[in-house]
Amino acid sequence: MQSFLILIDSLVTLIVWALIIQVIMSWLIAFNIVNTQNRFIWQINYALNKLTSPLLSPIQQILPNLGGIDISPVILIIVLHFARNILFEMLLGSPFN
Repeated sequence: MQSFLILIDSLVTLIVWALIIQVIMSWLIAFNIVNTQNRFIWQINYALNKLTSPLLSPIQQILPNLGGIDISPVILIIVLHFARNILFEMLLGSPFN
């Protein structure tokens, strides 16, 4: 049981880091700090988009247009941590008892 919780925690942590790196990459590309003509940068950006877009697209469809500001990564991070905490509480019991 503990191995399952460690696996879930590791997956949530990896997804959160992928989201953070993807957001930073999108800013660097938008401000022309990094060039997407560089094959390495393009591959990193492509891989991060492939990993994060299936998770972000349902949230982006629900959220209204905020004028170029995408808060879906923040919402996804909050939802992932909330779901992880609920799962831990269900399997381990509440730490506040």
